[in-house]
Amino acid sequence: DVQLVESGGGSVQAGGSLRLSCAVSGFTDGMHCMGWFRQAPGDEVEGVARIDSRGGSILVADVVKDRFNISQDNAKNTVDLQMSSLKPEDTAMYFCAADADETGSKCLAPHLSPTDFAFWGQGTQVTVS
Repeated sequence: DVQLVESGGGSVQAGGSLRLSCAVSGFTDGMHCMGWFRQAPGDEVEGVARIDSRGGSILVADVVKDRFNISQDNAKNTVDLQMSSLKPEDTAMYFCAADADETGSKCLAPHLSPTDFAFWGQGTQVTVS
């Protein structure tokens, strides 16, 4: 079974940094696509960034493009989100998501859509004050 477990959330002052990590397990072979999404109270799920399991096809949402970076480590089976210059509007529950992507269609799409991902972690809270 595919499992995603996030860690690294917390509370930070505006201008600070946090690094979220997602441990990915259960993908046996072939390429998969991984992403980070977030949801603030009362808001819809918003795409933040995505990357494929080879470290390519990176897409970062415009709203965080100059402040957030996504990376993956096949040796550790993790996908990380490095967040800097955090703002109060970044406050949200952050979710890791993944799905098999043999054709590359998910990780080549010009958008970040939560419906492209079948597997989700439980989320980690980020609060910026």
